Amino acid sequence: MNAFTPIVQARSAGPARPSYRVTGWRVLSSEWAKLWSLRSTWVSLGLGMVFLVAFGLIAASRYKSGIGSGHMDRDFADSTAVSLSLFGVNFAQLALGVLGVLVTAGEYSTGMIRSTLAAVPRRLPVLWSKAAVFGLVALIVGILGAFTAFGFGSGIVSGTPAAMSLSRAGVIRSLLGAGLYLCLVGVIGTALGALLRSVAGGISVLVAGLMLIPGLVSLLPSSWQDNISPYLPSNAGESMFVLTHDSTTLSPAVGLLVFLGWTVLVLAGAGCRLVRRDV
Repeated sequence: MNAFTPIVQARSAGPARPSYRVTGWRVLSSEWAKLWSLRSTWVSLGLGMVFLVAFGLIAASRYKSGIGSGHMDRDFADSTAVSLSLFGVNFAQLALGVLGVLVTAGEYSTGMIRSTLAAVPRRLPVLWSKAAVFGLVALIVGILGAFTAFGFGSGIVSGTPAAMSLSRAGVIRSLLGAGLYLCLVGVIGTALGALLRSVAGGISVLVAGLMLIPGLVSLLPSSWQDNISPYLPSNAGESMFVLTHDSTTLSPAVGLLVFLGWTVLVLAGAGCRLVRRDV
């Protein structure tokens, strides 16, 4: 060893690597980048927008043709520009809900979740960030799609009994409610993916909860239906954006609270499993 040895060792060691803290903003930024790096994101969001706008325009056109021919379909007899424009919500919810499942369950299927949780050891911020990022994206897509569908749909039914303008009481609330509903469906899909850790399982439960269970409940005695049906996720969510309500449906505010309750319940289950179970 000579006098130059410490200098050589210092040079070979190189500069010290900077240390990075895990912050909420960095976790959000990471999830945002991962979301847009997937081809399925663009495809599913595009399908959600297309379903929302296209089916709304198809429903408005069918109503217009029925009025013109004098042979109105019974299902469209009491329709409004809002209900016709939002006809595609039931189809858009599948695209956004399925993408929500893929956002979380997809990482489990590829094994990428191990790297994610190694970078964020506390785990729960990963779930909250995924839900927040995708919920925001679904909210923007839902609101844009709802207002676009209404803009074109109201023009199609102009001059008919279904015609409405944005200034009509309840119209803006309904359109914003549709966007919020699709946002929460996306968050529920994200939570189901984290809870079940299976793409197929998450999609199956999502479809069953939103579409199959309401059909099964309709087979129950009417007294049971009146007590159960309004509080199902899809029916409570629908009350957020329908223009008119009756004794068999919840008010928009109560429907929002019930649907938020379902969302929080699934998120809580996903959070508990994420904390208590290994990957």
